[in-house]
Amino acid sequence: MKKLLLFAAAVLLAMPFLLANTRSANTAEKEAVHQAVLDYVEGVYNVDPSRIERSVHPELAKVGFYRANEKAAYAPGRMSYEKLIEVAKTWNKAGKLPANAPKEITIFDVQDQTASAKLVAQWGTDYFHLAKYDGKWKIINVLWQSPQVDSRR
Repeated sequence: MKKLLLFAAAVLLAMPFLLANTRSANTAEKEAVHQAVLDYVEGVYNVDPSRIERSVHPELAKVGFYRANEKAAYAPGRMSYEKLIEVAKTWNKAGKLPANAPKEITIFDVQDQTASAKLVAQWGTDYFHLAKYDGKWKIINVLWQSPQVDSRR
């Protein structure tokens, strides 16, 4: 009985340390997911395709809806990994992106192998599915749309 009580006491005393390690691991994973999304947006904003290569899986499935202008209806669109690399090479090549261009990242969920996040950027809103490959978080799916038109105009 004494051994059982000693064991229980040891476990209770160790719990704060075990939980702290779990929390720091979760924090590190969330930061890694955040970094993958940041590499994605800054790869395009800063004309740096190497950041896309670092953060996006080659089997990327990117689908979404865009508007050619405010009066146009949404049209569906698809983008491959290769096309995203090309976009990163050219989209802001002229440097016309405003200094205050949005890059708001929200992390929804991080598990052992999968995560989900959201990005609000100059081009609209992207929703991400990420997966861990060889210990690195990679964007595998993106669902996006152009900015919404303000109906009050």
